Amino acid sequence: MVIRVAIAGVGNCASALVQGIHYYRDTRDEVPGLMHVNFGGYRISDIEFVAAFDVDANKVGKDLSDAIFTPPNCAVKFYDVPKLGVEVMKGPTLDGLGKYLRTVVPVDVSQKPVDVAQVLKDAKADMLINYLPVGSYEASRYYAQQAILANCAFINAIPEFIVSSKEWAERFEKAGLPCAGDDIKSQLGATILHRVLANLFVDRGVRLEESYQLNIGGNTDFLNMLEEERLVSKRISKTKAVSSQVPYEVPLRIGPSDYVPFLGDRKVCYIHMKGKGFGDLPMTIDVKLVVEDSPNSAGVVIDVIRGVKLALDRGIAGPLTSISAYFFKHPPVQMSDAEAKEAVEDFIAGRRER
Repeated sequence: MVIRVAIAGVGNCASALVQGIHYYRDTRDEVPGLMHVNFGGYRISDIEFVAAFDVDANKVGKDLSDAIFTPPNCAVKFYDVPKLGVEVMKGPTLDGLGKYLRTVVPVDVSQKPVDVAQVLKDAKADMLINYLPVGSYEASRYYAQQAILANCAFINAIPEFIVSSKEWAERFEKAGLPCAGDDIKSQLGATILHRVLANLFVDRGVRLEESYQLNIGGNTDFLNMLEEERLVSKRISKTKAVSSQVPYEVPLRIGPSDYVPFLGDRKVCYIHMKGKGFGDLPMTIDVKLVVEDSPNSAGVVIDVIRGVKLALDRGIAGPLTSISAYFFKHPPVQMSDAEAKEAVEDFIAGRRER
């Protein structure tokens, strides 16, 4: 029943996930912070980390339990993770580090990249999670290909369009492997809140005229996204997640807007929505959301891990449409949140989605 998981990118999101797996390991009842304690027969205690990759010279060579707390990681520490016996190995840098990240992530050229596919095979990994920095176009595709070579499922947690790509979907399907993505939604974050509000406008007959979502934070994700060229896919992913809820064109501006170092891993989101109601009279909604950014996605990834393992068990290959639509910002198909939730419930219950 063990689910063997590998991670590419030992940053803040990986830190929150590893901590959360141990924090909730013995949970048997419904508790705050988790959407599903039991997901199709799999519990959190069934998840085990077996491999990890990074390029940071201060993380490479460390046990995963230590690397997750190594700066520039700044995710809140809420659990003392025991030694895991999983050494963080050097992966290829490719385009994984932009100009801003290079100022805070040291790279030692004497540390040679490992054969990622072989490490995954040796570790008998069931799946690989892509946690690379936003804008890692080549690096994300490299790890996706290594997963296929190692006969691993693939979870794309970042806004690179891999699972949404027809070409890559066909590659995973041909290999007989499931994949889920792209760009993980937070449990209760800016995207899901904005989607729900947009859907509320439509359901209640109020015409949405314009909307923006501005996000600021102080972790390396926000530092990286100061480089606008690396931010294109992120803006597309977040914008489509909201525009898909509205059956007409709406002026939207959505995405990270600034890096504020003293915020650390805290994310502050401002959502503005303007519309017309009865009698063409105006109305506006302004919302502020403050969350710990990385832990807000960890519970979602815990569910995705178990969903992907169920797909492996059932021999389902290619994009997992219901899992992706419910848990990711840019799924391979667009569904409403209600449709996606129903599809996930059907999937957990054992009905094939493809």
